[in-house]
Amino acid sequence: MSERSALRPAAEWVELRATDEDWARADPALLGTLLSHLHLIRGFEEAVLELAAEGLVHGPAHSSIGQEGGAAGSIVPLTGADQINGSHRGHHQFLSKALGYLAPSGIDPRAPLADGVQTLLQRTLAEILGLAQGYCKGRGGSMHLQWAEAGALGTNAIVGGGVPMAAGAAWSHRHAGTDAVAITYFGDGAVNIGSVLETMNLAAAWKLPLCFFIENNRYAVSTTVEESTAEPRLSARGMGFNIPSWKVDGMDPLAVWLATQEALAHMRAGRGPTVIEADLYRFFHQNGPFPGSAFGYRSKEEEQQWRARDPLDLMARRMQERKLISADEIAALRERVRQAMREAAAALTGADPSGKAGKRRIRPELWPSPDFRDVGIRGDLSELEGLRCEEEAGFAGKLAPRKFIDVVADVMHRRMETDASVVVMGEDVHRLKGGTNGATRGLRDSFPERVLGTPISENAFVGLGGGLALDGRYKPVVEFMYPDFMWVAADQVFNQIGKARHMFGGQSDVPLVLRTKVAMGTGYGSQHSMDPAGIFATSPGWRIVAPSTPFDYVGLMNTALACKDPVLVIEHVDLYNATGVGPVEDFDYHLPVGKAAVRRSGAELTVLTYLSMVGHTLEAVEQTGIDAEVIDLRWLDRASLDWDTIGQSIRKTNNVLIAEQGARGTSYGGWLADEIQRRFFDWLDQPVQRVSGAEAAPSISKVLERAAAARTEEVAEGLRQAMRDKGAA
Repeated sequence: MSERSALRPAAEWVELRATDEDWARADPALLGTLLSHLHLIRGFEEAVLELAAEGLVHGPAHSSIGQEGGAAGSIVPLTGADQINGSHRGHHQFLSKALGYLAPSGIDPRAPLADGVQTLLQRTLAEILGLAQGYCKGRGGSMHLQWAEAGALGTNAIVGGGVPMAAGAAWSHRHAGTDAVAITYFGDGAVNIGSVLETMNLAAAWKLPLCFFIENNRYAVSTTVEESTAEPRLSARGMGFNIPSWKVDGMDPLAVWLATQEALAHMRAGRGPTVIEADLYRFFHQNGPFPGSAFGYRSKEEEQQWRARDPLDLMARRMQERKLISADEIAALRERVRQAMREAAAALTGADPSGKAGKRRIRPELWPSPDFRDVGIRGDLSELEGLRCEEEAGFAGKLAPRKFIDVVADVMHRRMETDASVVVMGEDVHRLKGGTNGATRGLRDSFPERVLGTPISENAFVGLGGGLALDGRYKPVVEFMYPDFMWVAADQVFNQIGKARHMFGGQSDVPLVLRTKVAMGTGYGSQHSMDPAGIFATSPGWRIVAPSTPFDYVGLMNTALACKDPVLVIEHVDLYNATGVGPVEDFDYHLPVGKAAVRRSGAELTVLTYLSMVGHTLEAVEQTGIDAEVIDLRWLDRASLDWDTIGQSIRKTNNVLIAEQGARGTSYGGWLADEIQRRFFDWLDQPVQRVSGAEAAPSISKVLERAAAARTEEVAEGLRQAMRDKGAA
């Protein structure tokens, strides 16, 4: 018979309860601060629901009424250096962190509210109403609240989406040598999301000071925890990653505070992440001023049982038992908060023009200007002013034939040598003599603390990079081994990193570089070979560079690293082992944003191209003898295209061909052709012509892979067809 031995998790997992002795020992100032936070959050949320019932909240109003104890209990013990982020239901966490920032020594529940608190309440309410004076200038609303100075990194409408970002903040704290921590808040739905579990694994492997705080309110929208998972004790997730975990009654603010103190001691000692699961309950439906029972998925009896455990009532009773506060003083606190919210609402609303008694409207002058619509999608590039920019033709340094991949590694080594904030991360970047292609050669030996080999978890590590960028102390350079992996990490790449600056009011720099390579021709098939340019060009927030020469790679990478926007740097495996002119000693020059390169002048046809297709296009032009002007775009995103150079060429040739290698369905040229025809219709003698790959992604078969991609032969035929369609022989 086989032998069996019981296995136990390596990490501690406990359920913590506050005792009568804990309540008797608790510092009166702590209890008063907790009570104040609870009432300020409750009064704020009640005002939001009142405005929502009047139709004045455009979009959701995810109330946290009932869940205040989890936020206050876990945030009151934090310092000003600690940071938090959260989910779509995050008003309570945002307010508690902001209150801690404004009143770091605590709040006396008997004292008048400080002016800063009144401003906080009004600006937060303004944000939820979508008004210009909000913390995100009206763009964030209920689900995207950020006040970076207060340590509130931003709440998030994507379930679990903010968790990898918080890991970035935690890495920054640890690497900077501080004892600060980050707490990321999410619910019972997010605990089963891949990015959350990936981040738990990464945080544990790297011993990051990150607390995964699970608000288990038992329901997603209407689906119960028991329906969603076979293990409804959600803190059990920590055991799979060797993360010590606490389960606590979230309706008891002191119990949450005690559990958080233990978790903080663990993290501040450098021992890695923690999990806290707080069992609590939202008194209202997922959204709006109605109870869940009104929608049939909860019973009134269940709701009454949880309301009997209201954290505000518990705090009041416990403090009254110790004669720390009277019922009249609690009533006075509640009225002060209500009055503060009446004043905040009155500053933002006025009587409706209809004259109907009691009917309000948003004050029209407080809305953001429509002209603000696109401001802050990207930065203004003022950070690039004064940089030394040089083109190859006028370069004063030593140039020589260089292998492309060697220059990739050389410029990154130079930047890490001169800028201690640059951090490189990705799968295998620390091994194999520079990753799978040699692009990070020598970096780990020279900068061991800033070259991070990651697990296979793109959501977690690119999101962590996004968190580093938003934190501002570091400049992450993240490598995706293949661009197809962006689909695995699409939430972090597009919903988080790409939208962060605009979503939070245009105020958040996101200095992140994402490197990846087009691998057509390598036999790696459908899921490792795509050109990502078309996807990124049609997604807001990203800048895109596509270097075709060693010299250009250095200048473009330097500019990408100096830029405070997220920049995609696309490389091509065909170029890695190719030789071209590049610098030998001087790796400190830049190429300006928005400047294309004319690789060949011509009068009959304008060819727009990038990456390895520049070389294929020049070959095709020589083969056909067509007098084409070949423009290497270099910058591909909407905001950075060199329309001056493109326009000047089109006005000369009146004929355009776009040449790219990748699949037709995700084509960059489809978007570019439309944009050209809108801008230069009057100068075109015929529609914009295109050369691209086939509809299908490349296959493993050498023959089918070649058939799926465009190269010199396809460009040559495209050149001839463009001239035939124009009427030339």
